[in-house]
Amino acid sequence: MRGKLLFLTGLGAGFVLGSRAGREKYEEIRANAQKIWENPTVQEAAGVAQAQANKLYTEGKDKIQSSKLGEKLNTGTTGTTSSTDTTDELLAPSDSLAGSKSSTSTSTGSTGTTY
Repeated sequence: MRGKLLFLTGLGAGFVLGSRAGREKYEEIRANAQKIWENPTVQEAAGVAQAQANKLYTEGKDKIQSSKLGEKLNTGTTGTTSSTDTTDELLAPSDSLAGSKSSTSTSTGSTGTTY
C-alpha cells in the first residue's frame, strides 16, 4: 500500500512539474511560429500561393463546366437554381483563407491572422 501511495505521489508531482514545463515550451513555440507567420516574406508567399490556388480553382471549374459532366449537370436540373450554382457555392474558397486581415491581429502592417 505504501508503494502505491508513493508511486501516485510521484506521478502527481511529475504531472504538475511536466505540465508547467510543457506549457512554457508550448508558449515559446507558439510565439516563434507567430513571428514567422507575420514576416512580410512569408505573407507575400502566402498571397502568391492563394492567388495560384484561386487560378487553379477557376480553371478547374471552367473545365468541368465545359466537359460532358458539366453539360449533364446544367441540363439535369429543374428549378430556378442550376446545380453548378450550388456546386460553386459549396466549392468556392472561403475569404478567411485568402489572407484576409484579422481584426484581432496584434501585428502592425501585417496581413496575417493570429492564432
